[in-house]
Amino acid sequence: MTWITTATVLQQLRDFENHDAWESFAERFRRPVVSFAKSMGLKQADAEDAAQETLLAFAEAYRRGQYDPAKGRLSRFLFGIAYRQSLKARRVAGAGVLAGANAESGVLSQVPDEQTATGIWDTEWERTLLDRCLSQVQLEFEPQTYQAFDLVVRNEQSADDVAKQLGVPIKSVYNAKHRILKRIRELRADFDTNVG
Repeated sequence: MTWITTATVLQQLRDFENHDAWESFAERFRRPVVSFAKSMGLKQADAEDAAQETLLAFAEAYRRGQYDPAKGRLSRFLFGIAYRQSLKARRVAGAGVLAGANAESGVLSQVPDEQTATGIWDTEWERTLLDRCLSQVQLEFEPQTYQAFDLVVRNEQSADDVAKQLGVPIKSVYNAKHRILKRIRELRADFDTNVG
């Protein structure tokens, strides 16, 4: 997987005929929107529909110049659209059974307020961002380097234990951790940067 910057994805999205740009955009941003919509009480199919509507609405707004990076982050702009689309999908579902619904009424007893929804969105956004960054660094670094990082950072093993386990000097373990964390910070900054 080649890392394509968010700025590049958005620049390509301006071209209505560029179907690859749409695929790139949708692949990058669909997951947090679907997860968020599900957390708003939508069933999988309805969450997928809400995500599609969200991404289409963003693309149209972006092409009309309505997204202004000077006024806020891309994730905030997408959140606003995703929140409205999820609420709309809930209204359309009406008395239909929603995921996590009350057994008697068939609907969630309470729609998350905007502040709660913002927290849910932030969690989904960060999870997606971290997963994408980890997938990318796994491709960019040697398997043993990534394994050292993974064991120390994600599995919380001591650097000494990891060095012994992998048969490498402890300095190599620290270097792996430092280099990969640095790269993750770079990728993360690109993914959720103010772009225009």
